[in-house]
Amino acid sequence: MHAIAAIVLAMFLSVTGVMHFLAPGYFRTLVPAWLGREQLLVVVSGAAEVMVGGLVLVTSTRAAGGWAAAILITCYLVSHLDALRRARPDRPRLLERPAGAVARLVVNVLYIAWAVAVAGSAA
Repeated sequence: MHAIAAIVLAMFLSVTGVMHFLAPGYFRTLVPAWLGREQLLVVVSGAAEVMVGGLVLVTSTRAAGGWAAAILITCYLVSHLDALRRARPDRPRLLERPAGAVARLVVNVLYIAWAVAVAGSAA
């Protein structure tokens, strides 16, 4: 079961990382405006996700990859907390409303827990 969780995490990270290059416009919308440099952040985070996914996939680097994934995904909390700060009940998109922003935050925390579990089980 641990190997399956690690392989699925590796695939998730790798596919999401590649999507940063295939649909950069969407990922730029997730970068808080006050951070600036949206295009650069999307490219760097996409490349990081692909590399970390590779680390998680390889058994000998899985623990390090799991910890790297947890750190990387933790960095995304900035985006989710900013979305929560800007959320309004009258917004048309669910993820821009308070309930949707809270859901994004909870899911992100679960991703962090998943990465930590993979790191811990690989050690």
